[in-house]
Amino acid sequence: MAAPESYPDDLLYHAEHDWARIDGDEAVLGITWFAADALGELVHYEPPDEGSNVAKDQSYGEVESVKAVSDLISPLSGEVLEVNAKVVDAPETVNEDPYGDGWLIRIRMSAASERDQLLDAAGYKRVL
Repeated sequence: MAAPESYPDDLLYHAEHDWARIDGDEAVLGITWFAADALGELVHYEPPDEGSNVAKDQSYGEVESVKAVSDLISPLSGEVLEVNAKVVDAPETVNEDPYGDGWLIRIRMSAASERDQLLDAAGYKRVL
């Protein structure tokens, strides 16, 4: 079952419909409710390799739904510390809980100043 529409205030957002939950020099990344809803039920998640690097505004993987295949755009740069194996095994988890169990990767940020370029929840809602 799809989660209700929400954009938590404790997250930062990228205009490409990705979010970041920052804790010190690490961040957990995922896609927003809007992105998950627009794609429909996810059927495949192609993550980056743990230990690889992601770059702000660049693709770091793909999600596939019954409607389309979409690139995941990283809101921040850093090293991939962990891939959410639950989403690899059950991609629909993103539709059910995009900000909780449906997170995609955890990174160690390489440029903390990039957070200043992201949107708060109100700013992201204006983008929508």
